[in-house]
Amino acid sequence: SPISLKSIIHTSFADNIFKTREILKAGKFSGVSRVFCGELLFPAVCPMLFLTFYDGGTKVMSEEKEKTEEKTESTDLIKELGLLATGSSFKSDYQYINIIGCIEGHTTLPSDNKTTKYEHLIPQLVMVEENPEVKGLLLILNTVGGDVEAGLALAELIASLSKPTVTLVIGGGHSIGIPLAVSADYSFVAKTATMTMHPIRTSGTLITADATFEYMRKTQERVVDFIAEHSEASKADIEAKMNQTGNMSNDVGTVLFGPDAVEMGLINEIGGLSMAIEKLKSLAEKNMENNG
Repeated sequence: SPISLKSIIHTSFADNIFKTREILKAGKFSGVSRVFCGELLFPAVCPMLFLTFYDGGTKVMSEEKEKTEEKTESTDLIKELGLLATGSSFKSDYQYINIIGCIEGHTTLPSDNKTTKYEHLIPQLVMVEENPEVKGLLLILNTVGGDVEAGLALAELIASLSKPTVTLVIGGGHSIGIPLAVSADYSFVAKTATMTMHPIRTSGTLITADATFEYMRKTQERVVDFIAEHSEASKADIEAKMNQTGNMSNDVGTVLFGPDAVEMGLINEIGGLSMAIEKLKSLAEKNMENNG
């Protein structure tokens, strides 16, 4: 007798696999004209059985399989790239990228470190510039810093985008995270967030030669000049905060809270997610008017 398609799709893989094989061979399904392919798919994430049928030439897939694939794709994007996937239930004209943990550069960090890999973000920034459907970029930061050249490379790319950009610092935007925070057209910081400014440092073998210290000095100048160019903070204030000795007990530098960063001119405004999105949309509208 005909067996309903629904009962097959929801058949437990562990208990009914042999029965299902016999049903596939018989090809008896109510509501389905024929079985096009008797291939069984067994995703590791779920012990459910998914079948693919063709009804009158039109492919019919189980809703469960579609939801599982969409969820897996979204999870992979968030894990690997820190990106919010725009699935069928969420359509947006804007790209949202977060930078979390430590910014990983040319050296792979240990597996127990949360990292943002700069080589993953570069293609996404290119997409923002090239994709005509994307109107702007919101960058959310909660980072301890990381590789100086990788962070500076990302900051330069963000600053060079022709489309509107907004940054939001939550939790912390420390060290090389500061150039990233100021690289956008407009920046926000949460009231309780902190931003640590300190001189650049290095790890590993250090050759104590004049050329080494001169290179480190020039590298720090690159960072300071970028911050001064893309914010309202003066170069003198930035250098003074970086080299302050009385603010942190075991380090050189300054910990700035949200209001301090705004007062210094480093960040434009205290705010949160809704304010950042509203500002991005406003900048995008002005950009369209100017280019329209």
